[in-house]
Amino acid sequence: MPFALWSILLVSLLPLLWTLLAKAGIPYDNHQPRVGLAAASGWRQRANWAQQNAWEAFPSYAAAMLLAWMMKVPVGRLDLLAGLYLLLRLGHGLCYIADQATLRSLCWLGGMAMVVLLFVSAAGVF
Repeated sequence: MPFALWSILLVSLLPLLWTLLAKAGIPYDNHQPRVGLAAASGWRQRANWAQQNAWEAFPSYAAAMLLAWMMKVPVGRLDLLAGLYLLLRLGHGLCYIADQATLRSLCWLGGMAMVVLLFVSAAGVF
């Protein structure tokens, strides 16, 4: 299976990474699992926001990648776009945690550009 398809799994795990960071070192009550994060502040709060944004961004990426795969976009192009998307989304989360708003927004924009390129590639335009 090509990296492009494995990337769907990898991208789906990013929100969990940001959640683990957000929850690190704070009391956790499994009866009320959202209470701890609701009270988070600073970098933990930003890690939680990164987690939320990662969940929001995932469906469009997964749909675009699967559509591009079904439309037989060359695997080399899919692998390249997948790698760039994954790096940009990692950068997005790290910039979120580090409170680097402008760089975070650029990473977000780059990630969305990869999604658009996947759709455009599937349509045979690119």
